[in-house]
Amino acid sequence: MVPFEQTLMIKCSKLFNTNNAHFTLTPSHHVNTTLHSTPLFGLYPFMATSSLAGAASNFTLLRHSETRSLSSSPGNSIKLFKSKREASTCHATRVSAVPRASSREVTVVGGGVVEKGREKGRALRVGLICGGPSAERGISLNSARSVLDHLQGDDLHVSCYYIDCNLNAYAISSAQVYSNTPADFDFKLESLAQSFQTLSDLAEHLATAVDIVFPVIHGQFGEDGGIQELLEKYNVPFVGTGSRECCQAFDKHKASLELGKHGFITVPSFLVQGYETNKSELSEWFKKHQLDPDLGKVVVKPTRGGSSIGVRVAYGVNDSIVKANEIMSEGIDNKVLIEIFLEGGSEFTAIVLDVGPGSYSCPVVLLPTEVELHFRGANDVKENDAIFNYRRKYLPTQQVAYHTPPRFPLDVIENIRKGASLLFQRLCLQDFARIDGWFLPNSGSKLSSSSESEFGRTESGAIIFTDINLISGMEQTSFLFQQASKVGFSHTNILRSIIHHACLRFPNLASVSGISGHLPSRSKSLQLNRSFSRHEGAQKVLVIFGGDTSERQVSLMSGTNVWLNLLAFHDLEVTPCLLSPTSECASSVDMGKADDVMNRTVWSLPYSLVLRHTTEEVLAACMEAIEPERAAITSDLRKKVMNDLMEGLKDHNWFTGFDIADELPVKFSLRQWIKLAKEVEATVFIAVHGGIGEDGTLQSLLDAEGVPYTGPGAMASKICMDKVATSVALKHLANSGVLTINKDVRQKDDLFNKPINDTWHDLTRKLQCQTLCVKPAKDGCSTGVARLCCSKDLAIYVKALEDCLLRIPPNSLSKAHGMIEMPNPPPEHLIFEPFIETDEIIVTSTFENETGHGLTWKGHSRWVEITVGIIGKCGSMHSLSPSVTVKESGDILSLEEKFQGGTGINLTPPPLSIMSENALKRCKQHIELIANTLQLEGFSRIDAFVNVDSGEVLIIEVNTVPGMTPSTVLIHQALAEQPPLYPHQFFRKLLDLASERSM
Repeated sequence: MVPFEQTLMIKCSKLFNTNNAHFTLTPSHHVNTTLHSTPLFGLYPFMATSSLAGAASNFTLLRHSETRSLSSSPGNSIKLFKSKREASTCHATRVSAVPRASSREVTVVGGGVVEKGREKGRALRVGLICGGPSAERGISLNSARSVLDHLQGDDLHVSCYYIDCNLNAYAISSAQVYSNTPADFDFKLESLAQSFQTLSDLAEHLATAVDIVFPVIHGQFGEDGGIQELLEKYNVPFVGTGSRECCQAFDKHKASLELGKHGFITVPSFLVQGYETNKSELSEWFKKHQLDPDLGKVVVKPTRGGSSIGVRVAYGVNDSIVKANEIMSEGIDNKVLIEIFLEGGSEFTAIVLDVGPGSYSCPVVLLPTEVELHFRGANDVKENDAIFNYRRKYLPTQQVAYHTPPRFPLDVIENIRKGASLLFQRLCLQDFARIDGWFLPNSGSKLSSSSESEFGRTESGAIIFTDINLISGMEQTSFLFQQASKVGFSHTNILRSIIHHACLRFPNLASVSGISGHLPSRSKSLQLNRSFSRHEGAQKVLVIFGGDTSERQVSLMSGTNVWLNLLAFHDLEVTPCLLSPTSECASSVDMGKADDVMNRTVWSLPYSLVLRHTTEEVLAACMEAIEPERAAITSDLRKKVMNDLMEGLKDHNWFTGFDIADELPVKFSLRQWIKLAKEVEATVFIAVHGGIGEDGTLQSLLDAEGVPYTGPGAMASKICMDKVATSVALKHLANSGVLTINKDVRQKDDLFNKPINDTWHDLTRKLQCQTLCVKPAKDGCSTGVARLCCSKDLAIYVKALEDCLLRIPPNSLSKAHGMIEMPNPPPEHLIFEPFIETDEIIVTSTFENETGHGLTWKGHSRWVEITVGIIGKCGSMHSLSPSVTVKESGDILSLEEKFQGGTGINLTPPPLSIMSENALKRCKQHIELIANTLQLEGFSRIDAFVNVDSGEVLIIEVNTVPGMTPSTVLIHQALAEQPPLYPHQFFRKLLDLASERSM
């Protein structure tokens, strides 16, 4: 079987662009069409051989009243002479598909082809495809969620499709896209989604159901040409690079060889295929590149993979072979690349956006980002072999920082932009891509180049491009949106620009006049001397996040998500605000003083500064933005990129301009900020987890000035922040189906000063248990929460507190566990309680058991862990449908499982195979009883254990400012309501509850 793609090959040497050119194409002269095959090494045998005939077409190119004839025969080249600038193109420029209905007269407008008679005013139908067989499918779901959030509109309708790990295809509801991970719904796809018998059936469906496909499958089948080949076969328009080019660029070995041919510096590498590695050849390779055969440091990576999955560091020949075999045995890839370790270099990544007319490439590289790995002194768990791995890419951590633009010499930044643009053209990429690489100051001779031009060598050092990402990650704070916002694009604007550009390649879609140029209103930084005059009558909303606690990074994720969702409403003017961390040396006692709290710093943030991974990064960006020299450099680079973009975008009638202004952050004291909120009659959306955001302090300050805010009041917040006080307040409900867990509170210093064995025996005797759960008295997000099975475990935990460690490495304790993030500074008080055993729940993506579901639960103890959102007014709180939490990496839900999108499993609502409808009803009644007893209002989240037979609940804790990240279970639960509440509706409801309370 020979799969194929159909292309229109127009051989051209130069393309000259004329502004506002208007042409009409009518039959007259021949343009050669060619069919060619692009087999993807037999990876996807679903393609059947076809024999579409290459159609010879005749065209006359008319410009206004002037007629120009173009003749072409095989071997000839065509030159379209236009005024002003010229842009080089690939030798064979692809028009990715022949139009499905092209017999009518068509018009070329602004570089695109418009079919006359195309239905106007109809919304563009976009098919969003996510999932896939690779380990990146969770990230793919995150990307799809973000794209859906920012694309869906009256003029653009998004339909969602999912491909599971076995390449089964489904049409899914948009509600399922908001799941935390594919495993949340994999096991119930057969009953909830429309399935397709084959991938060909999916393609046939797409050919009639959508106008264009936006693939957001990362890794295999998404970036290796698989999905593209399928769509090309069935003539379905899609966003991004074609199958043949994807196949070449995705394979790191092939891409490296191709880059070498084009004169780029490449990293020396050795290809391993299969388990029988030629040890002598590898030894020779080590010697050739001046590496010690026993200790030489190398990187071992899959040739076809992304997100740093499977990447590891090895030392010497033997270790390299072992690491390569591990990658293959784990099923990550059967081809492995061994590369020299680039010591002393700085990693960077750059987004490339094609703004050329139609199929002709005019790539512009946005402001690159420098990726800096660093550790916070001796207290951090330092890795000698640190790489930019999966965890650092997708979970907020201070072990990595980003700088946009990089702190490189200006000539290096300019050469990165030039090189990435050239690479994009030479490899015939389309629409957009992300290109990663390294800058090595004064590099040695280990780098290779096969051309005299040796692109990448500068006076300051060497630039090496190492990875090409055909479908860049599109999470809310991804590099795509970070870099785009720096040069004036909102999330919506950059995504629509990418789709608009892709439409230009397809005659039936090139008009896209049905897509409005209108974009949502955008927030601006607060000014003390400004009274929000930009939106007359708009309700003012201040979203505050950040703070001091170990939950501050999740707070940034929550605040960013709330802010972006509320931007969808034109009657709101939403401003994101960072509650700056205090000095780390300040004690928690000092931080609690009223005067000190009111003097805390709050930054009002412009759009681009919000899109960061950590609060420290946001704060550093604020300081950098107001530092004259650095600000001037950034401003100059921004203007240059925007000018480059406008050179191409000005010819497209769909581009209505940049919608993100270049603004500065504004600094306030908390006192000034609250005063301003009162003056402009703003509502404060609190997204500060822990600390003053959740203990009633911020609520009290806002109450004093009459400023409305989201969530419970000051007293309820104070009680719920104290886990012991919460238990005391609920203890009288024991006969009503609400149980509490016995607790023992210990001071940190007592743990340091008393013998560990004595403390262990005392705790287990008082709590009448053999296994303990330890947690900080006033912290959340699983920070510092651990299962202790013996006195040795307690000793390790106490030592980590004493040494102020930032994290306890995986499996340091006697029972297997993941990374344990520790609070910094260590808490003064810790809570010990019996560890509650629950039955293991196993979720698989295959339908193997007798009931047809991929869910296994033995149900011996009859208790499961749940988390439940509650919303409403004080005294009449409503329980959402609970989510059963599934732990994957140990007995305690990890930080990743709670907040890293694509990780962790939540079953919403609880499957009937676990909990009956009657038990679920009683459970929700008990949750509402808890909420009303604690006088909660607005919204909160309750974590508990539930007995699946009686519906009794054993309370764990109450979160009055729960996580509001894109993957939060609150969204899953809101979508399970009737009618479903989508994220922007859900957050608007929470805001409205706050506003109603103030009336």
